[in-house]
Amino acid sequence: MKSDLDIAKSAKMRPITEIADKLQIPEDDLHLYGKYIAKLPLKLIDKQKMQGKKLVLVTAITPTPAGEGKTTTSIGLSESLNKIGTKTAVVIREPSLGPVFGIKGGAAGGGFAQVLPMEDINLHFTGDIAVIEKAHNLLSALIDNYIQSKNEVGLDPRKVTWKRVMDMNERVLRNIVVGLGGPKQGVPRETGFDITSASEIMAILCLSKDLVDLKEKMGNILIGFTYDEKPVYAKDINAQGAMAALMKYAIMPNLVQTIEGNPAIIHGGPFANIAQGTNSLIGTKMGLSLADYVVTEAGFASELGAEKFFNIKCQYGDLSPNAAVIVATIRALKYHGGVPLKELTTPNVEAVRKGIANLEKHIENIKKFNLPPIVAINKFATDSEEEIQLIKDHCESLGVKVALNEAWEKGGEGAIELAKLVKEAAESCPGCFDPLYELDWEMEKKIETVACELYGAKNVEYTVEAKVDIKRINNIGLNRLPVCIAKTQKSLSDDQYKLNRPKDFTVKIRKIEIAAGAGFVIPIAGTIMRMPGLPKIPSAEKIDIDNDGNISGLF
Repeated sequence: MKSDLDIAKSAKMRPITEIADKLQIPEDDLHLYGKYIAKLPLKLIDKQKMQGKKLVLVTAITPTPAGEGKTTTSIGLSESLNKIGTKTAVVIREPSLGPVFGIKGGAAGGGFAQVLPMEDINLHFTGDIAVIEKAHNLLSALIDNYIQSKNEVGLDPRKVTWKRVMDMNERVLRNIVVGLGGPKQGVPRETGFDITSASEIMAILCLSKDLVDLKEKMGNILIGFTYDEKPVYAKDINAQGAMAALMKYAIMPNLVQTIEGNPAIIHGGPFANIAQGTNSLIGTKMGLSLADYVVTEAGFASELGAEKFFNIKCQYGDLSPNAAVIVATIRALKYHGGVPLKELTTPNVEAVRKGIANLEKHIENIKKFNLPPIVAINKFATDSEEEIQLIKDHCESLGVKVALNEAWEKGGEGAIELAKLVKEAAESCPGCFDPLYELDWEMEKKIETVACELYGAKNVEYTVEAKVDIKRINNIGLNRLPVCIAKTQKSLSDDQYKLNRPKDFTVKIRKIEIAAGAGFVIPIAGTIMRMPGLPKIPSAEKIDIDNDGNISGLF
């Protein structure tokens, strides 16, 4: 089988003007980035045209080191929906360079279910993430300059909460000291770097309506506290105007194409274990304005990315999804059933039977939002017919629709059955979506509802620091914001070593951070890595380019 890169290179791409024509976008409205990429102006978003359109979320069971193929499924499903005569656009996130050069890889799909041009999308693309990095670090520079030069509000250097970011996995920058070298070099203080996808600017971009809203949200970024514990925001140091100016083009979604020449919109890329984990609200609304169906995805599993998609993005954006696809693989279920990673390709029906409890929980989670779940079995060559049939029989016993997904190998032809089930479910569910909680609930009630209902926790405990944080959040009037709980993606619980479907566990909230600009608070459960490190043998060591510009080793 060819590599993903070889398949992408052998595909015949259409000029982006032809892709835009499928969505009835005039060529004059395109901001072209070469022959195959364009940015779309926000004026194309039309509330009236969005009425009656169908929004389908692709989520997954709890992730494993083997990978589940959520993006591949999203792209393949959109190809299949187009094949059965439904005008569909796939709307997904932008890849971060950190995983591309690290271990995970990119986010352009795989096999014959990819978005193109694959190399550009996985590398610099249109520079959106680089601009987010610049806007974030501009605020960092302005903060240190403000402390050094005037500090009229009395910002305490020890209480600055805003770090710096870089779109690369770089463990040595997690904790640093700045301002060394004497009085002219700034005020010494401890800080650090996060990866750019973890920036609040990324979260803000993906929840903004337009440039004015973006600028207002940037002004509301909490940067720290004064010596007497008063909050200090980016607007207090007049940072939001310059930051928003940098985002003039980054706020516009990017139009590309699938291997089969169907439209794909790519915009934004926040992580799902510390932020909302979905593409931009602007990108989703753009898709709903231009196509009849939009297939989108949320990071990790139903209790993380999907939960935040439903409770944060949909509530803020007044979106009403119509169906949800849960991606499952035989090998992932075997992993949750206790099989070691190196043995996942060996048939083991009993392990699948044990691991299916994890899938059951994610099915239950989707139903809690009053949406019809459809299980997509992302098929691999090592899957046995007996293993596949076990999942099909189990889903049918639960009254849940299930289909094989072979889009990686066969493109749109490989997910026709899945597309038909999704279309049937979406058309039977107009306006049936319900969020899990109301935004005006007390913060503890929101946290406990998510933890107990979706994770399956018995209860929630708060450290003394977390209780102090709650009191502070109440005092500054931010207690009605949605909660964006940060926890491991490797388990339904907050303990990464508890696989399958753990029960009777306690979620421990260590502290609660404030993302006032993005419009949510972040309860931290466990330790969350915001600046990953590179593995012993990073993917970057395999990537190369020749004198003609041909890239190799990129997946």
